[in-house]
Amino acid sequence: MNKRNFKVALTSLMLLAMTIVPAFAEDIDKIAQVNSNKFGIITIIPPLLAILLAFITKNVVISLFLGVMSGCLILQIGTGANVLSAIVLSFLDFISRALYSLADPWNAGIILQVLCIGGVINLVGKMGGAKAVAEALADKASSSRSAQIISWLLGILVFFDDYANSLIVGPIMRPVFDKMNISREKLAFVIDATAAPIAGLAIISTWIGLEVGLIHDAFGSIGVNVDAFGIFLQTIPYRFYNILILAFVLFSAIMVREFGPMRKAEYIAHRKQNITSDLDQGVEELDDMAPKEGVKLSIWNAIIPIGVLIVSALVAFYYSGYSIIMDGDNQALITSINASPFSFNSIKDCFSASNASVALFQSALFSSIVAILMAKLKKIYTVSEAIEVWIDGMKTLMITGVILILAWSLSSVIKEVGTAKFLIQYLSGSIPAFLLPSIIFILGSIISFSTGTAYGTMGILMPLAIPLAHSISPEMGYVVVSTSAVLTGAIFGDHCSPISDTTILSSMGAGCNHIDHVKTQMPYSLFIAALTILFGYIPAGMGLPIVVVLPVALVAVVVGLRIFGKRTDVDDKTFEAKLEKEGIHF
Repeated sequence: MNKRNFKVALTSLMLLAMTIVPAFAEDIDKIAQVNSNKFGIITIIPPLLAILLAFITKNVVISLFLGVMSGCLILQIGTGANVLSAIVLSFLDFISRALYSLADPWNAGIILQVLCIGGVINLVGKMGGAKAVAEALADKASSSRSAQIISWLLGILVFFDDYANSLIVGPIMRPVFDKMNISREKLAFVIDATAAPIAGLAIISTWIGLEVGLIHDAFGSIGVNVDAFGIFLQTIPYRFYNILILAFVLFSAIMVREFGPMRKAEYIAHRKQNITSDLDQGVEELDDMAPKEGVKLSIWNAIIPIGVLIVSALVAFYYSGYSIIMDGDNQALITSINASPFSFNSIKDCFSASNASVALFQSALFSSIVAILMAKLKKIYTVSEAIEVWIDGMKTLMITGVILILAWSLSSVIKEVGTAKFLIQYLSGSIPAFLLPSIIFILGSIISFSTGTAYGTMGILMPLAIPLAHSISPEMGYVVVSTSAVLTGAIFGDHCSPISDTTILSSMGAGCNHIDHVKTQMPYSLFIAALTILFGYIPAGMGLPIVVVLPVALVAVVVGLRIFGKRTDVDDKTFEAKLEKEGIHF
């Protein structure tokens, strides 16, 4: 082949690849059904490969990329292309899908919102706002119980990012826990249990962009037009693991009860100062949220930017929905809102109709501007320096953008190759409806535990879970429960995985040996996961109302802690004798 023919062929391949996604998007449902019938069980290769590689490589980016490529390759070979041209076309198809997903205004808004919030969080940390809030709370700790409760409360307040939680709460509360003779292992657990679980629930956080984006895309794959942010809000009461682990930390502190390896660590810490200075080595260096040297700490440096972020987000949601409704043709709704624009029903309707992607980006950008101006007015940074700090905060969340683009691309290729259609055809009649949320939770837990990332797990599972749940029962409440199982299963696995970044950061922030943190935390995580399935997803899958399911699950946490837990603040001669046999003397 001469150069000219080669260039013509290559140009043709590129043009073909650039038109693949838009062309298929016109009638994707019919194409997916045809491909499902044509390829059969081969359609499960893309998600299965992504899952298996996630186990093997522990790298979700590589796993997602090769999962997308395998799907593209199946499609190209299915058209009759030879192996060499199919590989080239598959790569070009991947590029097209990545560009197409990023070109979508919704997706672009989600990524920009995530990056902006990262910048705001970094500015809040560097201006000393986060540390000021933490120190103000730490000063209130006067006992073991109050120290743990304040750490829990502080973790709740740092709701906007799991990394920020680990890096702020640990260094601030570490000397308080040491003073009260509370084990470093318990501090690491409190940090870890209030990092991802609360960030995954918060309506304003670095997680919400990913969660809402994946929900939007998964429902779009089955042709169901929903308010993705509204679905996200509906999943919150069903995030059983997140809610129960947060409750467990609080109940454990109030009842002063522990079990398993944590009981041993707490029993020793209560009776003697079991802190070694070598544990502190390297902790401060990891504190990326440390304020700029010499800055005067002020809680307003956190309250104002985060407050602006929350308030402006609420305003943006309302305005976005209001504008969309006013431009629509639902005259009854327009009349109702004009008659009482700020009634509960009007606000609910506007929030439901809003474009969450645009609203979140608007609020995140506005909050960024406010934080930059604060840094300038308080003479902490010049405007240029503040912008550099803001951009530096974005860098930590670049991986979120990469995972989102890959997850969207995997979702599009799974949709086109017919994976969901195949699974629906063969599984919808064989899985008891009430068990599906539990199965999704367990599968998400296994993937997340093995990979150490909740983000990648959500990206792999969401495109499969929502179509499958919808095929078993199109009732939206049931689909919402299954959607929540993806989100909370991913967080459970990430929470207790020894290779999770938040687990590692929690160990370092608390000045605790990493393996000791994993060993003491694991029984608690497994205990709450078991309650999540038995008292959460099984009854919810049966259709029991959440007003019954959630209170019963919370009672189960208290009862379980009462049965299995032992007080660590009282003498236990039998337990002391056991510890002395292990060489621990009091």
